[in-house]
Amino acid sequence: MGKRWLASIALCVVLAGCAQSVVREHHSALALDDARQTWLGGQAQQALAEQTDPDGFGLLANGQEAFGVRAGLIKQAQRELDIQTYLLGEGQTTNLVFSRLLTAAEEGVRVRLLVDDMGAVGQGERLAALASHPGIYVRVYNPVSVGRGHLVTRVLASVANPAQQHRRMHNKLWIADNSVAIVGGRNLGDEYFDANDSRNFADLDLVAIGEVVPTLSQSFDLYWNHGLAQPIERYHQVSANAWQALQAELNAWLDDNADSAYFSELRQQSYNTPPWEELHRGEGLALWDAPGKLTQSGAPDWKDTLLGDLTANTQLKERLILISAYFVPTERGVARLTALADQGVQVEIITNSLESTDAAVVHGAYAPWRKTLLEHGVTLYELRPEQEANGSTDDNEMRVPGASASALHIKAISFDDQLFVGSFNVDPRSVLWNTEVGVLVSSDTLMEAFDTLVNVGRDPAISYRVVLDDNNILNWELEHRGEPQVLTEEPGSTWQHFNAWLSHTLRLERWL
Repeated sequence: MGKRWLASIALCVVLAGCAQSVVREHHSALALDDARQTWLGGQAQQALAEQTDPDGFGLLANGQEAFGVRAGLIKQAQRELDIQTYLLGEGQTTNLVFSRLLTAAEEGVRVRLLVDDMGAVGQGERLAALASHPGIYVRVYNPVSVGRGHLVTRVLASVANPAQQHRRMHNKLWIADNSVAIVGGRNLGDEYFDANDSRNFADLDLVAIGEVVPTLSQSFDLYWNHGLAQPIERYHQVSANAWQALQAELNAWLDDNADSAYFSELRQQSYNTPPWEELHRGEGLALWDAPGKLTQSGAPDWKDTLLGDLTANTQLKERLILISAYFVPTERGVARLTALADQGVQVEIITNSLESTDAAVVHGAYAPWRKTLLEHGVTLYELRPEQEANGSTDDNEMRVPGASASALHIKAISFDDQLFVGSFNVDPRSVLWNTEVGVLVSSDTLMEAFDTLVNVGRDPAISYRVVLDDNNILNWELEHRGEPQVLTEEPGSTWQHFNAWLSHTLRLERWL
């Protein structure tokens, strides 16, 4: 009897059968003929009219610029906005996004916001208020119906089905009028857009137009209409016009913060220009994990995941560059990387240092492999938390301005002349447990722009280069105040070192 009772509770948690009954409509992205009639659709057509390549792309490396493009897209969209995110933070950027989404909905734009349920912890009431507007729909992915107010209670509520709740929808995707899309590593939160005073992330987005956009919309629709995507109203009850009170609250907050430096610069942005400064012609292939990946009883075969699709669509003969915030290569991955290096492929990895990472347990699963990788000629760079200026005026770089600490959050891989940008980290979690999305691009000029970014990542003023000395001991090379230095002990606090050690000792690698 006890086992059957627990099974019933688990079923309620997973399928939300215990939640409030709310009609759940099937939605589809804006039809292409209608998309072409929008302002953004016209801008995309005009930009692609004189080229034979089917797509166009731009890179967004500067956080404030990345937010400006998103804020601009909300104003420029005329029919539809689709936003998919893993994490929904609280702060000035989210407040502005919510305010503009309400304004857009009032002007007739259909808004669909899909958030991973774990990433929406504590924001249920506000999301439900947002969804009370007749033009805004909010769904949470892989939800539980209890313990939603705080991360601790949310984790405790997951004990009925811990295997499934370990898996998350990690996708990040913005689509406006089925004409312009953004994929990359950025969630919604101040730290992703250089708007946090204490800690910001160096991140990267890819703006896309052309034939790849409707394919990305297809991926959004698959997630949106999947059974794991449930309306937020099933878990949080608000009044029918709660959006009006939310809008008034946001307007008051924006009035109080109108003179902030961040918003002042944003107001200088023109909304009569397309959301890209430089467009790189090329061809893109949208790749994503099946939304039902989270319901599988065990780990999938990696060939059936996004990584399998990525491997099947790339060739590697000369150069592999991995930029990954969380890099956990595993024994199999190290064997593959060292084999490539032994065959003459230039393998280069940029990731977080122990000092800069926000997950020392992940670092503990990566660190023991460094010596093996270096012995085979793999190049390793680790981003420093406190970065020094080098006189560059280029905004499109990995440097994070304005914060006392920074961390890498980029997820990008280049295979010879192809570039993949998305939400996928090089770790078991992205391969086995999360769902991910990204775009694989073939474009010579985009690769040149990416190489410029990589060159910034190599700068000793912002990154350590990890090397082996004559005694085969790890050293960290850097530049401080213009002078080269070498550290013989890994930088990081005692607590960071302990967490890294514990992760390695407990062999958590597969779950990270």
